[in-house]
Amino acid sequence: MGQFVSSFTNKIDAKGRVSVPASFRAILAKEEGEGVYCYPSLDAPALDAGGTRLVNKIGELLEDLAPFGDEKDQLATALYGDSMMLKIDTDGRINLPLALREHAGITDKVVFVGLGGKFQIWEPAKFEAYRLQAREKVRELRKLLGVGRRSNRGGEAEGGQE
Repeated sequence: MGQFVSSFTNKIDAKGRVSVPASFRAILAKEEGEGVYCYPSLDAPALDAGGTRLVNKIGELLEDLAPFGDEKDQLATALYGDSMMLKIDTDGRINLPLALREHAGITDKVVFVGLGGKFQIWEPAKFEAYRLQAREKVRELRKLLGVGRRSNRGGEAEGGQE
């Protein structure tokens, strides 16, 4: 399966229609789904979206929870109850319903952001702020984890002991 990568900014029209990037449509077509599965992100002012692979992942996640537990019902409500299946029209567009646009603060433009097995849809200024924050956090984590140093077989970092 292909991975959703890169980011694309597209205009959204007054009716809420926006063109899905061609590379994203190609991946969705290979997944043989009915369109774009989309729901309000649980963690950000954005929309999480994908195809059959995303729906299957959510199903697997829910299967691992206690069958009659509150956690399962709450997560299912958030991931299924607020979600929508958006058909892709012959021009490669989806219609983003008002409820989804309001959650993400989307007005005249959107940014499609690839996240591997899924993608997100953002309002451009909100995404830029998030992107900068995410890059800073990754830099901090990288320093803490010592990313970039390779260890030898003895477990010591290259170049001697720390």
